[in-house]
Amino acid sequence: MIKTRYITEVAVIAALYAILTILFAPISYGQIQVRISEILTVLPFFTPAAIPGLFIGCIVANFYGGIGIIDIVFGSLATLIAAFLTCKMPKKVLAPLPPVVINALVVGFELNIISGAPLVATILWVGLGEALACYALGYPVLLQLEKYKLRLFSR
Repeated sequence: MIKTRYITEVAVIAALYAILTILFAPISYGQIQVRISEILTVLPFFTPAAIPGLFIGCIVANFYGGIGIIDIVFGSLATLIAAFLTCKMPKKVLAPLPPVVINALVVGFELNIISGAPLVATILWVGLGEALACYALGYPVLLQLEKYKLRLFSR
């Protein structure tokens, strides 16, 4: 039986991801992007509920402003894979790394295929935006959550 708390965590994380991405739409999509919502990609380090939450939130966000069905499917699957890998990271400093690498590669290839953007440059730009969101913004959030040992999440 699935617990109500788990479902609630999934829903809240999904809603936050979608809202933050859409709210900051001008910088959330395209070759040069910094998705503020990627701050939340550190959450699988604390709770497995973040894995489906980020996936669902990304589907909604990519449906709203992404680059079509390819982004809805593959961009969201990239987020799912990155969230799963984040959950498995042995050290907190590594937690933001999977979203940076996975999204740089997958979204870089998507943009290359769909819009003809130069592959290597696009991978680097997306990776840089991910690194800013995940390490410069998300990692301090991870440290604060850990520092105060907030029991916001089930585990």
